[in-house]
Amino acid sequence: MTTILRPPDELARGDFEMVVRRLADDLAFGMDLSRFIGSGLEYAQSRPYSPGDPIKMMDWKITARLGKPFVKEYDTPKRTNVFIIVDTSASMGISSAMITKHDLAVWIASAIGLIAQRRMSPVGVIGGGERETRLNPSLNRGDLWQALDPLRASNLSEGTRLSDRLADLDLRAKRSSVFIVISDLHDPDAIPAIRHASQKHDCVAIHLMDPAERGRLRAGFFRGQEAESGRSFVAHSNSAWGREGEVAADFARCGTSYLRLQTDQPFIAPLRHFLSFRPMMGGGRG
Repeated sequence: MTTILRPPDELARGDFEMVVRRLADDLAFGMDLSRFIGSGLEYAQSRPYSPGDPIKMMDWKITARLGKPFVKEYDTPKRTNVFIIVDTSASMGISSAMITKHDLAVWIASAIGLIAQRRMSPVGVIGGGERETRLNPSLNRGDLWQALDPLRASNLSEGTRLSDRLADLDLRAKRSSVFIVISDLHDPDAIPAIRHASQKHDCVAIHLMDPAERGRLRAGFFRGQEAESGRSFVAHSNSAWGREGEVAADFARCGTSYLRLQTDQPFIAPLRHFLSFRPMMGGGRG
């Protein structure tokens, strides 16, 4: 396993697919029992035992309670669509660390998408900024790379459309799906949009933060400009931006799985643990 803080040199040379495959292998290590992507066979009901039924299908709890043998019946395997929403707005490309939130978001989205496809879950990748991207989920590896390619370059003048994309996706998704939002959550309507989507879908929020957003610049007072709106402001570098505790509590109340990652710290271990052990189907309704 590899401890990675920033993309290796292969990414700078353009070997994007190779790096993503290696990251997906690192993230998937130890996740064999994880039900993060889809649930496969789903329990339907129990019925009385018939001669020839396999013993491994026995429902031992009902058998013990009623004193008669019962077996479990399952629905046919279901493929759970996975939609990954990558925030590509201007604030994602501004960084005080070696790696930007935008780069980390694309990298994580690519690896999670690859893992989902390996587990036979169709994947759709959607940009959370102004650029247009493909929507239809697919099991084709080429479709995944094609959807990711227009998101890889950051644009420091791109506005946010994260909440709009979520609302549109919520309406278009025909059945309960997995929504994975990778963003710095600067869009003020993003959290309400995720909260609303969680009423129907299994929602995951991966919150990316730059060290400067936690008051670590140590540069005194400074004049800044909000990346997406262009609004100027004066602030102190020791002031933390955002409401970390409130954000986590808000997501917990609506059943959305939440993980905060910082761009100046290793992320593979916490992300792997999160994917392996997060509560299943926290807010989704099938």
